[in-house]
Amino acid sequence: MEVEGRIIQKLDPVSGVSKAGNNWSKQEYVLETQEAYPKKIFFSFFGDRANQYPLNVGDTVKLSFDIDSHEFNGRWFTNINGWKAEKIDATAAGQPQPMAQPQAAPMPPMPDFGSSDSNDDLPF
Repeated sequence: MEVEGRIIQKLDPVSGVSKAGNNWSKQEYVLETQEAYPKKIFFSFFGDRANQYPLNVGDTVKLSFDIDSHEFNGRWFTNINGWKAEKIDATAAGQPQPMAQPQAAPMPPMPDFGSSDSNDDLPF
């Protein structure tokens, strides 16, 4: 899945050692979508991705992510795990693109309706 938005919060990095003795790290962020009704999305990069995609508050990004839910002690928890972040130029993303203006066709020549005799009557 993908979503675009602006990073509004960067939390402190978290790291530790698993029960198997492996080191792990996680970097968490909050992204706000740029819609009529903005949504805030809390997500994280885990492992090597925590350092692979350094984001800062104010960055506009396109986030690719997976959603994972798991049960623990009878309660369900949902994580949004980022796996890629592409920075977007905020000036280009927020500005509407001008539409191409259609080219006006040249005016056709005026038809000749005959002489300008004042005795001509209209046909109706």
